[in-house]
Amino acid sequence: MTTYTLRSKRRRSALRTVAFLSPWLIGFGLFFAYPLVSTVYFSFMKYDGFRPPVPNGVENWTYVFTEYRLFWPALRNTLWLVVVMVGCRVVFGLGIGLLVIRIKSGGGVFRTLFYLPYLAPPVAATLAFVFLLNPGTGPVNSVLESLGLPAPGWFTDPDWSRPALTALALWGIGDLMVIFMAALLDVPKEQYEAAELDGASAFGRFRHITLPHISPIVLFAVVTGVIQTMQYYTQPLVAGKVASGIIGGSGQQFEPGYPEKSTLTLPQLVYDIGFQRFDYGSAAVVALVLFALSMLFTVVLMRRSSGLIGPGD
Repeated sequence: MTTYTLRSKRRRSALRTVAFLSPWLIGFGLFFAYPLVSTVYFSFMKYDGFRPPVPNGVENWTYVFTEYRLFWPALRNTLWLVVVMVGCRVVFGLGIGLLVIRIKSGGGVFRTLFYLPYLAPPVAATLAFVFLLNPGTGPVNSVLESLGLPAPGWFTDPDWSRPALTALALWGIGDLMVIFMAALLDVPKEQYEAAELDGASAFGRFRHITLPHISPIVLFAVVTGVIQTMQYYTQPLVAGKVASGIIGGSGQQFEPGYPEKSTLTLPQLVYDIGFQRFDYGSAAVVALVLFALSMLFTVVLMRRSSGLIGPGD
């Protein structure tokens, strides 16, 4: 009788726990588990959205990895942006945060000026950047030429298009600046004062006081930056399309990646294959590659940073 009562209590406790978790479980199932399982399912199907899916084994995987000429350039560009753009954004955001919190007067004005570009819609910001960096009529190249410096082709040059996209990402650094400012202001000032009395240099104080305190925020910025870059779609597509000068009509296909596939990313590939070429099976393969890369980067970053973050962080 006692055993039965204990089992009943445990069962009721388990049901109560499931009931409290049910909103999250429903959301997880509908918006993550079901789309993920469906994507895996369609990656082994021949499906164009009009006729019923037909199993075709690993043909979609073979086609994407060995025959589809845009996959490897898109993968290289995406990895380049993950390494360079995310690294530059974290370093630049931290630098701007350190600078702004040390400004004695007019700090609010500078914070507003640095944050405002982040509020600009991605399409409008990209259009403005393409016109500013126009190699023929843009003011940036005019200034560089007047100073006797070389004027790059920016979005019309395959060697400069990705650095130009990185510059666009640095321009909208306001989100990281605010996050780093909050973390920097939370570092105990007593530790800086003690270090100064001991004769520690500015770099030493940053290395041994500031960085250990803000390391969880740095990790957060890097992980979310990697995930955002894995979804990088609008800016490179708009920049490539505007810089190409091609005006497409309604329903007309546009091959992304101008110039010479240098702005092509994996999310653009998913849209191009799935919604312009109606090959949902191959699009599912590219989407799964994106998911696998995101998980790989996140796991590696979490494991590598575990020694930097204390157990209480």
